[in-house]
Amino acid sequence: MSKTFTFALMDAPFENARSTTALRLIDLAIKRGYNVNVFAYEGAVYLPFAKQAQHANAVHGRSVEEENHPLPRAWIAAIMNEAAGKGIKVDWVNCGLCVDERGAGEAIDGVRRGGPADFWKFAESSDNTLVIGTK
Repeated sequence: MSKTFTFALMDAPFENARSTTALRLIDLAIKRGYNVNVFAYEGAVYLPFAKQAQHANAVHGRSVEEENHPLPRAWIAAIMNEAAGKGIKVDWVNCGLCVDERGAGEAIDGVRRGGPADFWKFAESSDNTLVIGTK
């Protein structure tokens, strides 16, 4: 039976390296065959926000294509696709209270709405839980 890891994330995308590090750890867990639960809380509900858009960089004179700005929603979708291809479970839950407070209701496919009780259930049923809190 495959092991399951749970991650609780709190930081919004583009704010600091904690979100990028969390996505790298999640990706690594998938690559190693672990099932993954993610509970996104506070600003982290914007990580899978469907309306993220690339932008040009006028300061450097680059077009949207040249800038090729990375989007967390695309990273998360890629992680979910890789997991599905390997038969690995990824259960990503956005805290509904946090979603409502922030107007972040439009998430990519595969993300579901939940609440703090989901995090509790994740932690109880996981082999290990990592909380990546805000500073």
